[in-house]
Amino acid sequence: MIKKAETNKRWLAVYTKPRWEKKVNKLFKEKGLESYCPLNKVRRKWSDRMKIVEEPLFKSYVFVKASNEDRTRVRMTNGAINFVYWDGKPAIIKEKEIIAIKKFLNEHETVAAIPADVKINERVKITEGTLMDQEGKVLDIRHKTAKIAIDSLGYILVAYIERTKLTSAQPK
Repeated sequence: MIKKAETNKRWLAVYTKPRWEKKVNKLFKEKGLESYCPLNKVRRKWSDRMKIVEEPLFKSYVFVKASNEDRTRVRMTNGAINFVYWDGKPAIIKEKEIIAIKKFLNEHETVAAIPADVKINERVKITEGTLMDQEGKVLDIRHKTAKIAIDSLGYILVAYIERTKLTSAQPK
């Protein structure tokens, strides 16, 4: 029988100190928490050789599978700043999104975020972050961000998303 605490564990995004993603991930595991720090394999050139290094795909973010009871332990971890919040509550990441990220990184090396050339009123799909795979309509564009209306659940949620995290959702 599965313990009740196991069934109410959900993936949450944790904001970390800069360049602490791998350390925080290790500390979560040492505390017995299931965590995931997506690592991108990148080729780097040193003066005498080429080397493949693993860099966090999402800068300053680590995912942790935690119950409500685990949240204090997560927050008290050295290097963890706080949860990423959405609508006043820690943002919940779907299991299928974590699986999709793992699968994508296993199949690809040197993943790059390519800026999307989006236009006002265009339908877009969010490619990264807690709103990954959600679709919406571009309402406004300012420098590096776009104001997106996410029209699911009968409500319109408006979010400011970096343009590099968007792709066209127009049928091809």
